[in-house]
Amino acid sequence: MRLQPGSDVPARDLPAVNGRTAAVPDPDRLVHLQFRRFAGCPVCNLHLRSFAARHADIEAAGVREAVVFHSPAGELAEHAAGLPFAVVADPDKKLYAEFGVESAPRALLDPRVWGTIVLAVLRGLRQVARGRERAPAARPHGGRLGLPADFLIAPDGRVVACKYGEHAYDQWSVDELLALAAGDLRSRWERRPLPAAAGDARRDRTPGEGHPGGGRS
Repeated sequence: MRLQPGSDVPARDLPAVNGRTAAVPDPDRLVHLQFRRFAGCPVCNLHLRSFAARHADIEAAGVREAVVFHSPAGELAEHAAGLPFAVVADPDKKLYAEFGVESAPRALLDPRVWGTIVLAVLRGLRQVARGRERAPAARPHGGRLGLPADFLIAPDGRVVACKYGEHAYDQWSVDELLALAAGDLRSRWERRPLPAAAGDARRDRTPGEGHPGGGRS
């Protein structure tokens, strides 16, 4: 079943293949939980490099990244080097099932993704030829038809926002994530209860007091 804004996410720690552990939810920050496809997926690599390049902006906005792949840990670890956030292996797709993340032929058959696939594959071939990246498995664990998904999770476990992709490159950009995080921060600030002292001071103020000409002459 798909989650919705307002859904609750149970607390857990997700061990990452690159030496980090992702607390979901994080008691001190928003968590951006991404569901990607298979290890070495060219489209996923293209997307994640954009997040790695702006990792400082994301951290400054109070957001912690965690990325899930449906590949075995050993295979995924070979592709996660250099990423500055937690990369989590879920080869049995238990998290995918819990969060309602699906696979479908439209992941690759939707015409909107074709141009990106060509760009990502060409980039990946160059990187592999230069020894900077590893090629994906010929038959990836979990298949090639996975759809992406994004979840922004508040410290209390509430889903602030979510997106289920319609094709393999249908996900939040960094700018969209930062806008969502800023909106949640404003919302929490507006819901913050007024301090009692400030409220009492306003209630007890004599009409006209504190304004020019409002006092006695």
